[in-house]
Amino acid sequence: MKYEYRPKGVCSTNFTFEIEDDRIKSLQVTGGCNGNLKGISSIIKGMPLDQVISAFDGINCGSKNTSCPDQIARALKAYKEER
Repeated sequence: MKYEYRPKGVCSTNFTFEIEDDRIKSLQVTGGCNGNLKGISSIIKGMPLDQVISAFDGINCGSKNTSCPDQIARALKAYKEER
């Protein structure tokens, strides 16, 4: 299933997830730190949603109260709530 999420408070402007059987098939990110987000997308490929949420939830970026990993966790929580 394709799931779109607009992150808030970070440089990235859009996340496009492909999710199947509660696992990440792929993540495409628009904006943000290209290399880092490609790395994150590669690492989480195939991981269960709950494992990604647990690993990324609450991570801050500098003085911000969030980060791209934290926004990924929030996106996955929102996905689970919407199903």
